[in-house]
Amino acid sequence: MSVNFYNENAENFFSQTVRADMGLLYEKFLSKLPTTKGKILDLGCGSGRDSKHFKELGFEVVALDLSEELAKKASEYIGQKVIVQDMRDLEFEDEFIGVWACASILHLPVDDIEIVFKKVFKSLKKDGIFYLSFKYGEKDYIKDGREFTCFTEEKFIKCFPEYRDNIIDIFQTSDVRVGREEEKWFNLIIIKK
Repeated sequence: MSVNFYNENAENFFSQTVRADMGLLYEKFLSKLPTTKGKILDLGCGSGRDSKHFKELGFEVVALDLSEELAKKASEYIGQKVIVQDMRDLEFEDEFIGVWACASILHLPVDDIEIVFKKVFKSLKKDGIFYLSFKYGEKDYIKDGREFTCFTEEKFIKCFPEYRDNIIDIFQTSDVRVGREEEKWFNLIIIKK
């Protein structure tokens, strides 16, 4: 399971990702939030990089990750406890103005992604925003013990036609980590109407 990779490589993963420049994605996400104050859920927070950014902007952040080792490092980095929990077990309701799932849901198979989507939408307030990203492509794969579910626009709509009318932005980006610029990401911003 993918969580083992993150527990065993927490130090390396933290140092590789904590300083990645996410400015473009932050700008897109923040510009679509229904308000400039409120709670954001960082779903699969990894190093805590994004949680820290949102906290510094004055948002109340709930950070969650399945990896105990990464959660320890992220807790220290952002100065608050990270919840160690499987995202398939979310139990929030009508609580967040935004859910940020940067490169986290991609480790689940499509059926489990559907479960997470339902729980995320339940957790969002009306007009709340859901940002998520996947590796760009048609074929899913396993690398270093991690499962990757990949999407193109066509594949996403085919798998999740019920969300088609909720998509407010869909775009590709290059990986921002040094040496990984050739890797492409599939990004979506979805609204709870």
